[in-house]
Amino acid sequence: MKPVPHATSLRRAPVQRRSAERLTRILDACAELLDEVGYDDLSTRAVAERAGVPIGSVYRFFGNKRQMADALAQRNLERYVERVTERLKEARKGDWRAAMDAVLDEYLGMKRTAPGFSLVDFGNQIPVGVRQAEPNTRVADRLIHLLSGYLGRSPDEELRRVFLVAVETADTLVQLAFRVDPQGDEAVIWETRELLRAYLGRVLD
Repeated sequence: MKPVPHATSLRRAPVQRRSAERLTRILDACAELLDEVGYDDLSTRAVAERAGVPIGSVYRFFGNKRQMADALAQRNLERYVERVTERLKEARKGDWRAAMDAVLDEYLGMKRTAPGFSLVDFGNQIPVGVRQAEPNTRVADRLIHLLSGYLGRSPDEELRRVFLVAVETADTLVQLAFRVDPQGDEAVIWETRELLRAYLGRVLD
């Protein structure tokens, strides 16, 4: 079992293994219930019941359901970075197109399969339908840290700007793809991939 990252929304970070496992169960239950009942009807009590823990255990880590959703979003980001990192092990170093495919494909994979991801992804959509700039900036920063060495590029201001624009663009178009088709419209995804290749090619070729 992988440890849960110490999200800033945690009231108290787990120290012992048992406590970390309990936090994992709480976040797993939160993710499942988001898919089943949505954010508005999510409750800390229902999460505690699903996770099989006392309600006090939930409040030990979180003051409210928003903090719980924020921690789930942080865990999503950590797992996303792990998935991209694994994909990059199979790619030829310096191949930015393979890196871009890994970044997009793993996001699509989580969008389709990760419980609760459609509502919170990396923190963009709570309250539902409200998209904020901060999570995309955080994603872009993590990708720059992950990819700059792989691409043999210094993470300078130009690269940071390009990555942020690419993340914002991909985010908007992927949302469109999943509005057109619950599993992600393949034609829109193809257009997204082509657009990113044309844009990034100006800087990375």
